[in-house]
Amino acid sequence: MSASLPAGQHTVRRHNRALVLHTVAADEPVSRARIATRTGLTRGTVSSLVEELLAAGLVAELAAARGGTGRPANPLELNRSGPGGLGVEIGVDAVGACVVDLTGAVRARRVATSDHRTHGPAVGLEAAAALAADVVAEAGLPVTGVGLAVPGVVAGNVLERAPNLPLWRDVDIVARAAAVLGPVVGDVPVTVGNEADLAALAEQRAGGAGDDFLYVSGGIGVGAGIVLGGRLFGGSGGRAGELGHVVVDPAGPPCTCGGQGCLERAVGVEELCRAAGVDDLDALAAAADRGEPATDAALRAAGHALGVALAGAVNLLDLPTVVLGGGYPRLGAVLRGAVADELARRVVWRSPVAVRMSALGGEAALRGAAMAVVRAVLDG
Repeated sequence: MSASLPAGQHTVRRHNRALVLHTVAADEPVSRARIATRTGLTRGTVSSLVEELLAAGLVAELAAARGGTGRPANPLELNRSGPGGLGVEIGVDAVGACVVDLTGAVRARRVATSDHRTHGPAVGLEAAAALAADVVAEAGLPVTGVGLAVPGVVAGNVLERAPNLPLWRDVDIVARAAAVLGPVVGDVPVTVGNEADLAALAEQRAGGAGDDFLYVSGGIGVGAGIVLGGRLFGGSGGRAGELGHVVVDPAGPPCTCGGQGCLERAVGVEELCRAAGVDDLDALAAAADRGEPATDAALRAAGHALGVALAGAVNLLDLPTVVLGGGYPRLGAVLRGAVADELARRVVWRSPVAVRMSALGGEAALRGAAMAVVRAVLDG
């Protein structure tokens, strides 16, 4: 719709309906009178819109409080039995699925090992669909949409490239996912996003990171989500955030992207395990907890490399906070401290950059994918 044309009646009503729904979400339990005050809408308009939301199963009426004077009001809250969002994550070596209700609470979640490095999309999508069937059955909510998180460059509905998944290139991942998940959830919208971007949005909702931060997803690959002014920054085509392929050592080892000396070859979880002499993230986290010298040395070296890359991003974008997510929160204070020290040394302004561990850890991308569906419902 052209910005020069006035909004039609339907558009205005849809906007006001979303305004009321967001107010319920922010203030629940909340009365109709309070909604009118907060939104500036008339009480008659609010009552009419609330009736629509009740009929759609998006809000629920609570019992009126007793003991006051006058007619007691029935407060409103989001309907915990209303439409839910299904989140699906396909990683390099795992798949996950979860269902959240309209409040964002996780109602069911499953994660399973599934290695996709030598397989095309069909294997990962089938594995994800099996988990999706389990969580949808367990949650018992009507699913209104699917959010899909993938570890690669996403533009529109297409996964253009995933360096650690060489057979996943220029895949219309939305169409493929809709076909596989259709028997599980029916004909509902499917959207796709980069896993780090979706994790950043989930982290923002969890609170504590503020409205301007850089989220780093540490796994086999390394990605980033950039939040500026409370909104995800995707760049001109939605492809921003490929932090793992920033070069930190021009003479370093070759990378799966075709380059050399990329950050993820220094700070990816598999690289950290090799440097520490352990088999997997669980063993790495346990060694970090014990303060094993080889593990501490590996984490300090990784923190140095990560700090070098992050300092460039922070200096360029003027970001006050860095959030370390994915597998990094399990690795403790040594990694965080090394990153913070490097940022203090390299960022050009005096105010210190806050370095936080993710509140959601490895669940952030999966939660973010499911919450993307709920946000679409709340936005009308």
